[in-house]
Amino acid sequence: MRVSVRRSYADQNFSAAPRRRRAAGFTLLEMLVVLVIIGLIAGLVGPQLMGRVDTSKVTAADTQVRMLKSALDTMRLDIGRYPTKDEGLALLVVAPKDDRTAPKWQGPYLSENTVPLDPWGNPYQYDTLTGTTTVYIYSFGADGQPGGEGINADVGFVPKTTDSAKPPQ
Repeated sequence: MRVSVRRSYADQNFSAAPRRRRAAGFTLLEMLVVLVIIGLIAGLVGPQLMGRVDTSKVTAADTQVRMLKSALDTMRLDIGRYPTKDEGLALLVVAPKDDRTAPKWQGPYLSENTVPLDPWGNPYQYDTLTGTTTVYIYSFGADGQPGGEGINADVGFVPKTTDSAKPPQ
């Protein structure tokens, strides 16, 4: 009969060069190298992505202006006219007070029941030429000021200006 006796850790016979087991996981140096690489990638890609955010806001403003123009055209078919400058874009969501026009108004013409702000948080500009069917709907762009270039340029159906004329405000 054979009896198996377990030896204690201290009784085991080790060779002259003991093997070391490597613990699973990452060393601090490996983690630091990975963080440096991630930082470099973020430094290279980040600025390019931020430039795209600005151009996407211009695209969003242009799309919203077209949506507002479409809603104005639909309202014009119902009531027979565009809003006056005083009524503005609010007429898309609030019935007119004019007794002749109010029964024809079939709004609100915007799904949110409110006129949206442009992507930079400013109200859209609205103007119409008296006696015509020309309307201007536009955003002043990122700077919120008339004119400008790049992302600061006016976006939408902007009135054409000459040196002697200023855009309606």
